[in-house]
Amino acid sequence: MTATGTGTPTGTGIRLHAPAPGWALTADVVVVGSGVAGLTAALRCEAAGLRTVVVTKARLDDGSTRWAQGGIAAALGEGDTPEQHLEDTLVAGAGLCDEDAVRILVTEGPDAVRRLIETGAHFDESTEGELALAREGGHHRRRIAHAGGDATGAEISRALVEAVRARGLRTVENALVLDLLTDSDGRTAGVTLHVMGEGQHDGVGAVHAPNVVLATGGMGQVFSATTNPSVSTGDGVALALRAGAEVSDLEFVQFHPTVLFLGPDAEGQQPLVSEAVRGEGAHLVDADGVRFMVGQHELAELAPRDVVAKGITRRMQEQDAEHMYLDARHFGADMWAHRFPTILAACRAHGIDPVTEPVPVAPAAHYASGGVRTDARGRTTVPGLYACGEVACTGVHGANRLASNSLLEGLVYAERIAADIARSRSENGLHARVPVPVPHPEKPAHPLLAPEARFAIQRIMTEGAGVLRSAESLETATGRLQQLHTDARDALDENGKTSEPGVDTWEATNLLCVARVLVAAARLREETRGCHWREDHADRDDAAWRRHIVVRLNPDRTLAVHTTDTADFPPTLQQTPGSPRPGGTPVPQRLQEQ
Repeated sequence: MTATGTGTPTGTGIRLHAPAPGWALTADVVVVGSGVAGLTAALRCEAAGLRTVVVTKARLDDGSTRWAQGGIAAALGEGDTPEQHLEDTLVAGAGLCDEDAVRILVTEGPDAVRRLIETGAHFDESTEGELALAREGGHHRRRIAHAGGDATGAEISRALVEAVRARGLRTVENALVLDLLTDSDGRTAGVTLHVMGEGQHDGVGAVHAPNVVLATGGMGQVFSATTNPSVSTGDGVALALRAGAEVSDLEFVQFHPTVLFLGPDAEGQQPLVSEAVRGEGAHLVDADGVRFMVGQHELAELAPRDVVAKGITRRMQEQDAEHMYLDARHFGADMWAHRFPTILAACRAHGIDPVTEPVPVAPAAHYASGGVRTDARGRTTVPGLYACGEVACTGVHGANRLASNSLLEGLVYAERIAADIARSRSENGLHARVPVPVPHPEKPAHPLLAPEARFAIQRIMTEGAGVLRSAESLETATGRLQQLHTDARDALDENGKTSEPGVDTWEATNLLCVARVLVAAARLREETRGCHWREDHADRDDAAWRRHIVVRLNPDRTLAVHTTDTADFPPTLQQTPGSPRPGGTPVPQRLQEQ
């Protein structure tokens, strides 16, 4: 796929400034991340006889999966079919889903959930012993399997972590991945990482492996308020960009409509009030008790998330209000305690009792529908580099993810990645690759941002690229993000050094990288579609914008940008590193990146 700018497709030569690796492990596969996608990929690779190492940023169960409340969607109920699930997914995706990718998801999904149950996950059952299936926004049927009422992610994480430990997989916890290692041909040869002072290893090291699976989760921490944990700083997307991989659809950030409102100055991870609460009959109301979503969509409060988030935001603007309310007082104490114990406890911890009063809610950043561009086997445009889960863009979610499809996507595509690596070993063998030495000049070529830049980036993105965007707000955000880099660059030029390498500076630098790609894509997409809402382009424009924006980072840190039709979404993989890519429509401009 031809893109503007210059550079090689298999590497940029750009790396985070870090000490040289002081230790190394060797494996066939290194999986980066320990959510549903990462641990599923690791377990399937290990079962195929592949030497597998799991690297995770905190503890094994500290990723986003643990926080998933609603459940996992699959056509498991009587009368439901994959075709119906496909239709609901396509509608939610607002014209940008890759239908082939969705068909894989919905047809392979039911058996993938059954295998998850065989692994040890326990889902809630009805009195008849069948799965107790719930309904969420955008779904026309009850097809959401849940556990512990509203603790599905915690149960899935528990089961997978126990399976990993029972099978003796090698794990490296408290480790921030830094950069991809490649051999002299540009093929994947492992990763560098920094272990944060706990466990067998310490400091910067490396895992040498011919296959790397990115399952690092999302980038919600690029905004001030998010449902994502603090570790979700876009590390996987930033690593992939520096490695020369393509990313797509980064402008489509889903803002969950019902996040517990803790005040206008609340920052960091916010408590989620699951869509399943609305699925069981809770109503969205304003301060006067008016159900404002009625008449806006046939499903009212159960419309797709982008529709509900926009509806809440519009009502807030109309009434100059900071939040709306979710009213489920009619559930009664018993239903709250048994169906939604986690949400009940979170509300009460903040002084709100949903049994007796409406819950204040407002949209907050929740899920990245875009990410590292992959094909149906999870392969990226860098040979040997795979991606699955929220860090990946398979084409399943389009412009807006259907509720509870994320855990399913993690399962299905992680299994497909493991199958592809096993197939490749069977056909070609797995050969250890000698990584090109990592350069460590005395003076870094590119600056690291100071830790406090993280908070500046979050404010810039919340104000300029949040739920509601415009050409003016995005232009302002672009300039302010550029200034952060310029200030760091000037300090480097004047003083000959950058901020000290460390977790906080690496995270801030990764956040700036993904923020600037997100804003650049949002500026280009001059329409409103799915969870991308432009107040200056209020309508969906299929004639001009039923296309994906694909971005790659050049060695000079400019962005190579092109668009591609939905029919051509899966990337053309490079069989020979450095080979040209066919197709695509270049964007006639060069966009600056850090």
